[in-house]
Amino acid sequence: MTSRKAIRVLALITLQFVALQAIAATSTVLPTAFDDCTHNGDENRSVTTELAGVPAILRIPARPTKPPIILWHGFGAPASEEALMQALPLDDVPAVKVYLGLPLFGKRALPGGTDELVRRQKKDVGLEVFEPIVVGAANELPGVVRELERRGCMKKGEKIGLFGFSAGGASALLSLAEHHVTVSAAVLLNPSTGLTASVQAFERAIGQSYAWTPRSRALAARTDAANHVSDIGKGTPPPAVLILDGAKDDLFEREGMTTLSDALASYYAKAHADERFQHRIVEGLSHNITGSHSDDELGRQVSAWFNRHL
Repeated sequence: MTSRKAIRVLALITLQFVALQAIAATSTVLPTAFDDCTHNGDENRSVTTELAGVPAILRIPARPTKPPIILWHGFGAPASEEALMQALPLDDVPAVKVYLGLPLFGKRALPGGTDELVRRQKKDVGLEVFEPIVVGAANELPGVVRELERRGCMKKGEKIGLFGFSAGGASALLSLAEHHVTVSAAVLLNPSTGLTASVQAFERAIGQSYAWTPRSRALAARTDAANHVSDIGKGTPPPAVLILDGAKDDLFEREGMTTLSDALASYYAKAHADERFQHRIVEGLSHNITGSHSDDELGRQVSAWFNRHL
C-alpha cells in the first residue's frame, strides 16, 4: 500500500485518525453554562452538554427565530462536534445549531482507542464500524429531538433542519428516509450515500475486497439512499434537500452520487417541487473541510439554504 493510501485509510476510512481526533476532543470541550436554549445576550453563546446521552454543543443565537438545525460531523476533518462548529458556525442563520458527536467518538470513544478501531475495521468495516456509527447516530436522533423539546429549544412536533458531512451525511440520508423525526430542510456535504459507497471507498483505499454477508447486504439495502428516493422525498411539501459535492473530492465514486441525484431530481420534478432539491458542485473543495477560501463559500451556501427553507 502506498503512503498516500495509508493516510486515507487512517484518516477517512479505517477511523484510526478519528480515534486520535476523538481522544483529543475530550480535552477541548467547552464548559457547560446552561441546560436550555434561553439567551439574553447580544452575541452567540455556545454550550457543551448532553442530549439524551449524546454529547452535543449548542450554538445559541441572541434571538432564535427558526427551528433548530442538527449537525453531524464525519470520519475525517472535521471529526468532532467542536471542529464542525468551528468550521461551520452558521451564525447568520437565526436558529439554535446542535452539533452532535457521533457514536464511538469523543467521550464515547472505545476503551481500546486506535487498536480497538483497527480490530473492528479488520473484522468487518460494515457491521463493526459503519453500523454502530452511522446507523447508531440516526437511531439516536429521535431522543435528541425529544430532549430539545423538553428544554424549550423547539416546539413539540416542529420540523428541524439537518446537516451531515461524509459519514454524517449517510446518517442524515437514513434519517430522511425513515422519518422518525420530521425534517423541513437538509444539507448533505460530500456524503456517503450508504454502506455500499463506504465499502467501495474502503476497498479502493486498502486494495482488498470486502466480504459481504447476508447481514451486511441487508444493512446496505437499508442505508443505500438510492433505494429510498420516494421515502426521502415524501411529504407535502417534501423536505428541501441540498447536496454539496466538492469538485476535488475523490473519496466516494461519482457514479453512486449521480444515480441518487438524478433519481431525486426526477422525483421532486414529478412532485412539482423542483426548487426544493439541488445538487451543486463546490469548486476548489476537497473531501475534508480545511479552512480554505472555498470553505467560506461553502458556509454561505449552507446558511442560505437553511435561511430559505427552514
